[in-house]
Amino acid sequence: MALALPWLPAERLVRAGATPPDAPLALVANDRGRQVIRAVNAAALDEGIVPGLALADARARLPDLRALPHDPGGDAACMDWLAQGATRWSPMVAARPPYGLVIDISGCAQLFGGEASLVSDVVTRLHRLGFSAQPALAATPAAALALARFGGTRVSELPLAALSDLEPVQIGLRRAGLRCVGDVARLSRAAVASRFGEALLAALDALTEAVPEPLDPLLPQADVLAEQRFASPIVQQDAVRVALERLLRRCAAQMGALGVGGRHFALALYRSDGHVARLAVDTAEPQRDARAVLRLFDERIAALNDPLDPGFGYDLLRLSVPVTARLDESQLGLDGGALAETQLNELVDRLTARLGRGRLRRPVAAETHIPEQASFLGALADCPAAAWPSPVPGEPPTRPIRLFDPPQPIEVLAEVPDGPPRRFRWRRQVHDVTAQEGPERIAAEWWQRKDGAGLTRDYWRVEDANGRRFWLFRHGLYERETAAPRWYLHGLFA
Repeated sequence: MALALPWLPAERLVRAGATPPDAPLALVANDRGRQVIRAVNAAALDEGIVPGLALADARARLPDLRALPHDPGGDAACMDWLAQGATRWSPMVAARPPYGLVIDISGCAQLFGGEASLVSDVVTRLHRLGFSAQPALAATPAAALALARFGGTRVSELPLAALSDLEPVQIGLRRAGLRCVGDVARLSRAAVASRFGEALLAALDALTEAVPEPLDPLLPQADVLAEQRFASPIVQQDAVRVALERLLRRCAAQMGALGVGGRHFALALYRSDGHVARLAVDTAEPQRDARAVLRLFDERIAALNDPLDPGFGYDLLRLSVPVTARLDESQLGLDGGALAETQLNELVDRLTARLGRGRLRRPVAAETHIPEQASFLGALADCPAAAWPSPVPGEPPTRPIRLFDPPQPIEVLAEVPDGPPRRFRWRRQVHDVTAQEGPERIAAEWWQRKDGAGLTRDYWRVEDANGRRFWLFRHGLYERETAAPRWYLHGLFA
């Protein structure tokens, strides 16, 4: 199904209260120093005012003509808003310039009582919003849109303007004795391509349904989906919450049958005036507990800077779970460790719902052996928990709790240039080394450098006379990479 909205620029301004509904109106733009009409309303067209006419000539014909600036960006935003609202009928929706809307209703019409009932519902709702729509049905988006814009019931009877907006192409087709799309379709494809180019042939294929033209879904497709329509729009927040809990339970049953849990829950609230409010929550782990997810939506709604405005009420609620992961049934252990982890995940979910998806971060392991680059902070909702190595029981940790980035230079006294440190000075304080372990050699990532340069590091875990433990390294191999290796303090143990 396609909808042509020829008066959208003017009707959008009437809807905003910028102009009376019945007064002749022209929307103008500056074109090389003169004001040219880009769009008109029906009242102006009845008086002979058409797009492309100079504003001065139009006012000579109609002195009472009202002129306002043309705003293509505002028209495009309005079309996108209407496309979002049209997802109440199908997720396959696209806005097509200028002022066209295409909806793939395959498999959807029976949900609304048939194609005729669906078309009537769409046109009626647009009329309530203040927009005049011309509907049409066809097998492809291009054919349906052309029938909606130019009228008629058969593609072969469409005018030549349905094939190309270029005036020279239309003139060339008319000079060849062609009057409609059917005349062009009867010619050989080679003749059409050689005379008018491949673009015209592609347009002809789209109109005559020779080439399929699928629409991309405006909404992400989800295997788990539930929706509820209301005969009378609901305005109470408690009623919305009850309906949302019912949808969550239906989605939980679907996920249970699939053996998965949701990681991302998206709720769309369709108002009766066409506005669509969208809310989404994420979970740290796969989840299908309806009450737990409902609490996350409560947190999300409470944290909104712009509270939900039901207006004249919501007549449709749709809940989808586009991101899922495998979730098996689990048995809690007697030590309570799994329960503590579950409580931590619930806390993370609540903070994410309150603060936003990208606000919470966790350390994520990186594929490198350079210590200061071995981890980074990633968005918790997008990065899985890293499996950090645990120290051997009874042995000291191999990596310090606190890491300096960049490492801090120190002065070291060693018995031989490539031997272990015996004493070092850090922040004007001298530390005598009483115990050391090492070296742990970490080579430079030569493949990451254009010239292959980089010095080797020899790391030592040392303990001073006061029992403090440090992580030191010598930068460069003596007499093989540098004549005077430098020492650095890279971290502190507990």
